[in-house]
Amino acid sequence: MQSNLVIFPNAEAAKKSTQEEGTITKYDRAEEQFIKLLATEDLDHQLDVKPGIASEFEQALSKAIRAAYKNDRSDEQAHRFLQRILYRINRLKLFWYDDLRHYTNERSLYLYSCRDQIEAAWQQWELAQIDLAALQQLDVKQALIERASADLDPLLSDSSRYIREEMTESGYRHLLAIGSFDGLVEGSRLCYVLGGAANEMQCTLVRVLLEEYGNGRLSRKHSTFFAQMLAEFGMNTEPEGYFDLVPWEVLACANHNFLTTDRKRYFLRYCGALTYFEVAGPAAYKNYLAAAQRLGLSEAAMGYWELHIREDERHGRWMLDDVALPLAERYPNDAWELVLGYDQEKLMGDRAGIAVVRSIREAKQSV
Repeated sequence: MQSNLVIFPNAEAAKKSTQEEGTITKYDRAEEQFIKLLATEDLDHQLDVKPGIASEFEQALSKAIRAAYKNDRSDEQAHRFLQRILYRINRLKLFWYDDLRHYTNERSLYLYSCRDQIEAAWQQWELAQIDLAALQQLDVKQALIERASADLDPLLSDSSRYIREEMTESGYRHLLAIGSFDGLVEGSRLCYVLGGAANEMQCTLVRVLLEEYGNGRLSRKHSTFFAQMLAEFGMNTEPEGYFDLVPWEVLACANHNFLTTDRKRYFLRYCGALTYFEVAGPAAYKNYLAAAQRLGLSEAAMGYWELHIREDERHGRWMLDDVALPLAERYPNDAWELVLGYDQEKLMGDRAGIAVVRSIREAKQSV
């Protein structure tokens, strides 16, 4: 394979060429200020003494919330700014094996207030896109079974067809770069829902996590296979190495996952979402595998997809039969939330998939 070094267009230059420069500069500057706040020793106390150190960030935050969620026409850069800020807070829930000082503010009340401010507006905006009253009238078990059956082998979307039939090798590398955002820490957030009373549903979730983690063997952990795909192209194998390429729609999926795993009241929503993710995963991975095979790539450059096609078909059955359907029986009055979680994951996942393909196309045009 010739020159494996992957070169992507400058993310900042790309942003400034497509959006109004002044607004972007303000959001970028506000994010830089927020990064400094994250690293400030004893942040909450410092803000009590000098509240002005967060003023520019707070102004940008209020402006972005209005622009993204409270106007008829959503501002893409506002969405991006908010999801990046939210992710920077949420990621503190995971341990990254880095400098311990990075976690100095992990329990900051100020950071929690920023998170809650974003989530309150964002979640209201997301839920407004779904007919909640209709979901509450469903036969939940029948609805889940029918949805899972349809999503096992869906019709090809325009995005899927592009990946299968048109995407170039540079596009494939771009896909891997964005995919590495989740692929290199895969399954990590699932650990938040595993504690508590023992039962068959809990044990099934543990089995899913264990398989994601290679049953405790790093060589078999799913993220290891993703890293091997990146290494095959000489790409960065560090988690978050391509963070600036990640569309806000993809960040939103991760942040939504953090929310539903962190709040036990949303346990049913999370299990519904994970059911969709595991059921629908193989269809998406088959698209990526087909693209890799068409491009004549090596086994190492596509091994992650092959592994997931095999394992997620099994995980999808586990999640539906051994988690979602039993939960519907256990919580009959709230069971509709399983379908809400399923439908939200599908809606947000489809939106993210379209954004990824759009990013691939834009990168191709900018070269």
